[in-house]
Amino acid sequence: MINWINHLNPVLQALLATTFTYGVTALGAALVFCFKQVNRKILDSMLGFGAGVMIAASFWSLLAPAITLCEQRSNHAWLIPAVGFFVGGVFIILGDRLLNRCSFKDIAGFEHHNAQSLKRSILLVMAITLHNIPEGLAVGVAFGGAAKVLTGSESVGAILLAIGIGLQNFPEGATVSLPLRREGYSRGKSFFYGQLSGMVEPIAGVIGAIAAVTIEGILPFLLAFSAGAMIAVCASELIPEASKTNKNLATLGLTFGFITMMVLDVAL
Repeated sequence: MINWINHLNPVLQALLATTFTYGVTALGAALVFCFKQVNRKILDSMLGFGAGVMIAASFWSLLAPAITLCEQRSNHAWLIPAVGFFVGGVFIILGDRLLNRCSFKDIAGFEHHNAQSLKRSILLVMAITLHNIPEGLAVGVAFGGAAKVLTGSESVGAILLAIGIGLQNFPEGATVSLPLRREGYSRGKSFFYGQLSGMVEPIAGVIGAIAAVTIEGILPFLLAFSAGAMIAVCASELIPEASKTNKNLATLGLTFGFITMMVLDVAL
């Protein structure tokens, strides 16, 4: 299976991988057709596990290769990875601040209660969509980098990265669709908005792969940017959300996720 994937064009690899992560988001959103709510412990464990995988992948699949590439080209191997990592983190922070400033209180035709409900719903979808962009970009850059200048083992890291992101996308899909259902939306609309939040990942994945393949000089920056963005997403969204009610389960999930990604990446 891995050999078959390795022989594909990196852009197609990224498209297939991010289509998988989007599909898992849609699968999570589809829980709205079966349940009004899902066991919170299960969702928190999955969020923690996915965060652990993403943190480990941020180093082994993104940041470490960026440093290696810079070592081959410059005496200042730390500079571009540091700048890229910082810019990636700031991108997520600024996106969160932008969302926090959004207001829907004055929308015509909505009473105050409905406007507040609409605001919560839109911000929820936008927040998940925002941090799905760097996730898709990270997968695309990882596959593009593996094909361009890195060793075959890096493609395994890219595959594991996609799997880890997919795992944490499942509870994210449910995190969008189930609250929308509780707000009074129909099951169909709740599912639609839940899966819509993951639709940006294939687009970002293809863009990331194309950029990594065609603009070799920017590859270290893109790798570090994706790593910084993913760490910021884990710190600002996944870990706090998973730790709200089940901190110990979230911590165990994160630990097992990190170990799993580390062992698989090093062993394979």
